[in-house]
Amino acid sequence: MNLLVCAKQVPDNLEIKWDAAKNQLDFSGAALAISEYDKNALEAAVQLKEQLGGSVTVVSVGNDQALKSLKACIAVGADRAVLIQNDQFRSPDAFATGAILAAAIKKLGSFDVIFCGDQAMDTNAGQVGIQLAEQGNIPQIRHVTKIVVNDEKLTVDHKTEDGYQVIETNYPILLTASDTLNEPRLATIKSKMAANRAKIEQIKVSELNLSFEAPPLHHLKISAPEPKKTGISICEKSGRDSAQKLFDYLAADKLV
Repeated sequence: MNLLVCAKQVPDNLEIKWDAAKNQLDFSGAALAISEYDKNALEAAVQLKEQLGGSVTVVSVGNDQALKSLKACIAVGADRAVLIQNDQFRSPDAFATGAILAAAIKKLGSFDVIFCGDQAMDTNAGQVGIQLAEQGNIPQIRHVTKIVVNDEKLTVDHKTEDGYQVIETNYPILLTASDTLNEPRLATIKSKMAANRAKIEQIKVSELNLSFEAPPLHHLKISAPEPKKTGISICEKSGRDSAQKLFDYLAADKLV
């Protein structure tokens, strides 16, 4: 079985700072790693390989900084890693990223199951898997919380607002992994050493002959949220006096 995982390298949210002078996010001090949901996607692919045989390919759109993260994917079970060098777009949105991945996957070959994370930990948009499925003309099931191999098919639990749907699917299929799907494994020292020697294949975006010149989505402004107003503390001598003071505050703001 040929399995593919789309993985995004993201900055550690806890290390992202706000640059008030430039009115923008500062990623300079943030460590980079594969997005947490994509780790669940990779673990699901590796588990399927262990059950059915085959190979796992991981692809990522970015630059040389992503090479370390791709090797980390090999250390936990991926057989092949491909970096799609973004030499064409400054900041691709979900539409552009989906188009890039769809074109690259056609170049890499055919796959039975394609895994994406439900969302990336930096934007939380949850759109790349949808765009990839749409532009690659691949059936998709989102928010997958369970996968069971059933003869020549897969049975998956799809999380909805009201509960779960149990869906049986043929191949090929694109699945987006929930963070409750599994517990991603950790690399061993031996697997890390082997992964460090692995060769990462590279494809340039400019080689994919995409039909648009720039991502259609543009960020016009990024701003920090308004600071919350300081609350008030009411602690009078009696409960009656406290209630009266609270009422006075509410009345002054025309809330009662």
